[in-house]
Amino acid sequence: MDIEIIPEGSSAATEKRSSSLDINKLILPVAILIAAVLVSGTLLYVNRDKLGSADTNKGAQIVQGDEEGKADVSVDDDPVLGHPNATVTIVEFSDFQCPFCRKFWEDAYVQIKKEYIDTGKVKLVFRDFPLDFHPAAEPSAQAAECADDQGKFWEYHDKIFSAQALQGQGTVSYGVPELKKWAQETNLNTAQFNQCLDSGKYKEEVSKDLQAGSALGVSGTPTLFVNGRRVIGAQPFATFKAIIDQELAGVAK
Repeated sequence: MDIEIIPEGSSAATEKRSSSLDINKLILPVAILIAAVLVSGTLLYVNRDKLGSADTNKGAQIVQGDEEGKADVSVDDDPVLGHPNATVTIVEFSDFQCPFCRKFWEDAYVQIKKEYIDTGKVKLVFRDFPLDFHPAAEPSAQAAECADDQGKFWEYHDKIFSAQALQGQGTVSYGVPELKKWAQETNLNTAQFNQCLDSGKYKEEVSKDLQAGSALGVSGTPTLFVNGRRVIGAQPFATFKAIIDQELAGVAK
């Protein structure tokens, strides 16, 4: 094999050094670009992981609907919608002022009720989880319990969400005056309701739900447990349907 020898100082040597310099100039930016891509990819993965465990009111929506490690979730003595002996139990930890809870109520809840609750296959248990940055959440939870005293929990539950929906998207500001007004519009005995709410009768009950949710690892709303399988966020109906159908099929075997 012939070896080309280029005399130092020749134009060919100068041209070769120039080419080498040009290549070196290219290598450094390319290396920086590759490193940047790798770093950004790592950050994206880390951020995605952080989002996965973030409070759902900040936009994170993840599902942990696996069959392994089902949570043992108590229904306590909280309001139940559906047949008491339904095969599947959904326990919802919710915040009445949470826009994601309202989204669940507007979307997936409607279809779950129609296809599974009204047909006796599923029962839904509502437990309170008022988040501290929603000032109306705590009194709303107590107010709904007061409505339950008159056998109208679910009517009042719907009223709280529907009244907020009329005011637009996002978190809606309201307080005790609105809660009392909505009670009147739901045809509750307002004197009884107002006395119940003003007395703080259900403050401890709401606190008990909050503690129960925290013990289960609930940190954002809505968080639901479908036969103990955790679903976090205002997930689409298809997500719930898949899990419910699996649970129903498992019992049928």
